[in-house]
Amino acid sequence: MPKTTTLTIRLDPTLKQQTEKLFHDMGLTPSQAITLFYTQVNLQHALPFQISLPNEETLQAMDDLKNRRNTKTFKSVADLAADLEA
Repeated sequence: MPKTTTLTIRLDPTLKQQTEKLFHDMGLTPSQAITLFYTQVNLQHALPFQISLPNEETLQAMDDLKNRRNTKTFKSVADLAADLEA
């Protein structure tokens, strides 16, 4: 199949560098790795790995933070550090 399409994406530079090193260690170019990913999505009609929604505890913590419940605030980093040591 001829390759005639270009994909442009934005990534964290460190993530890109670390991942491309892993691809290199596996003998893959980034283009080959992304083609493998797209192929698997196409074959499985799903992502080739599991993605989970946050559990109830995480959802509750997010809601608490959003609504400023069960949270602490500090006037300084020193106050935060003192609380963490307690």
